[in-house]
Amino acid sequence: MSFNIHADYDKKITKRDLIRVFWKSIPLEHAWNYERMDNVSFTYALLPVLQKLYPKKEDLSNAMKRHLEVYNITPYISTLPLGIAAAMEEANAEDPEFDTSSISNVKMALMGPLSGIGDAFFWGTLRIIATGIGCALALKGNILGPILFFLIFNIPHYIIRYVSTFLGYRLGSTAMSEIGQSGLMQKVMQAASIVGIMVVGAMTMDMVHVNFITKLGAGESAATVQSLLDGIFPGLATLAVFGITYWMLKKKFNPLLIMLISLAVGIAGAYFGILGA
Repeated sequence: MSFNIHADYDKKITKRDLIRVFWKSIPLEHAWNYERMDNVSFTYALLPVLQKLYPKKEDLSNAMKRHLEVYNITPYISTLPLGIAAAMEEANAEDPEFDTSSISNVKMALMGPLSGIGDAFFWGTLRIIATGIGCALALKGNILGPILFFLIFNIPHYIIRYVSTFLGYRLGSTAMSEIGQSGLMQKVMQAASIVGIMVVGAMTMDMVHVNFITKLGAGESAATVQSLLDGIFPGLATLAVFGITYWMLKKKFNPLLIMLISLAVGIAGAYFGILGA
């Protein structure tokens, strides 16, 4: 599949629309929140496309709600899923039989792998190189230190971010066309759903930490409750916290209230010596 960002656009979305998506993606983390992370900024970046595709208020509202789900990704590579989402929304606007759940499934499936690549390259590699060069010059009193740091980090960042906008759109539009013709949409949706669930599970295990420090027994044979739980079922405490949180969400608890409850339980557990770091 050839790729050219200057190729003709023969559908509703134009190159100018994608450039607007690129610019609006820059403040991606300005509206980051603990409830749904990058969801507001992702929707804001995609808004020019959504407004063009859905002139009816109800259709636009439904599209915005789709993208206000929880989403988190390395900001410097965020334009790739934005471009793919734009192409899929365009396909949805043209086809009344299009399954909109596939948009969320594909986004979720891409979130983990792309964030891993983005974090490793931008935070783990490019930033270290830029910092090393910049600090070496700055320590010598050279004004080029901060300037080179800024340029070394941001020039590749903006180039990749810009190109990824169009690459994502091209990948999305081409893939949707080929999948639609071959009848593979159902299998792609199923695979994307499985990967998305795996990403959510991995994020939960990585980001939620529970440690019961209460000891059972005496002397050298004493063991913490956490070690006993890990011996029976590693990650059982984290799974229990996830299950309780999911239950509260299903019962329409306010997410902020859930966070406050979690905070209160954590503080109380630490105070009484039940929970620890």
